[in-house]
Amino acid sequence: MRGVFSLAYSNELAIFVLNNVSIDMSYNLLKGKRGIIFGALDENSIAWKTAERVHEEGGSFVLTNAPIALRMGQLNALAEKTGAKVIPADATSSEDLNQLIEEATAHLGGKLDFVLHSIGMSVNVRKGRHYTDENYDFTTKGWDVSALSFHKLLQSLYKNDAMNEWGSVVALTYMAAQRTFPDYNDMADNKAYLESVARSFGYFFGKEKNVRVNTISQSPTVTTAGKGVKGFDAFLNFAEKMSPLGNASAADCADYTVTLFSDLTRKVTMQNLFHDGGFSNTGVSQEIVDHFSE
Repeated sequence: MRGVFSLAYSNELAIFVLNNVSIDMSYNLLKGKRGIIFGALDENSIAWKTAERVHEEGGSFVLTNAPIALRMGQLNALAEKTGAKVIPADATSSEDLNQLIEEATAHLGGKLDFVLHSIGMSVNVRKGRHYTDENYDFTTKGWDVSALSFHKLLQSLYKNDAMNEWGSVVALTYMAAQRTFPDYNDMADNKAYLESVARSFGYFFGKEKNVRVNTISQSPTVTTAGKGVKGFDAFLNFAEKMSPLGNASAADCADYTVTLFSDLTRKVTMQNLFHDGGFSNTGVSQEIVDHFSE
């Protein structure tokens, strides 16, 4: 049976396409909201998927990444698809961040309602330096890009009074901040710092400006950054077997991020929110037991 049925409900249009049982649905959760999305590189990026979902939910935004990343990625294609403006900025530079915020709010026509920090990089990992043999210049650079940049971003937003009341800032993290994953290297330390910044700055941003700050601890995800971690494919399969709901994809994370940007989560702040199919609370799964019982 083939057909298209339209259902009007609460001024929203849900289109159900029975052919191949495909569904196209949006809820206008971000209609009229404005923001900045950091870190989209290519279609595998969580930031890329988030930008697509924000656009579908009625939000408008500026896309940003470091100038070198803009040369490496395909951000202009995403900008064209979503009607967004691209503004280059080095997230480790307060001067760049202040300029970005000024240009973004002018372009979007007002203060911001949401910001996504999806930035991470370890020079030690890229150069193959083991955690017990770090080059500390590499460590400092990775910490600045992956973690301190979040504090710099929040400070710039705060000092420029750039966020609307009940706005939402989200950063992406990983549970290596709490548990040991040997090959995650110094990125584990960076993520621990990132999560601490969310709690500490989240207090002041909430108390004084009613702005939410949270981190999402995502499943291992097939992205350009994720694939750079040694043994990533093996761990991806392990996490899939450990997680009762399976690994959360980049598209799943985008959906979750949209809920945190929306008005439905106004009293959620200073939280590290696990989005990992249950991995973080599973001691051992039956699939793992069966594997080692063979």
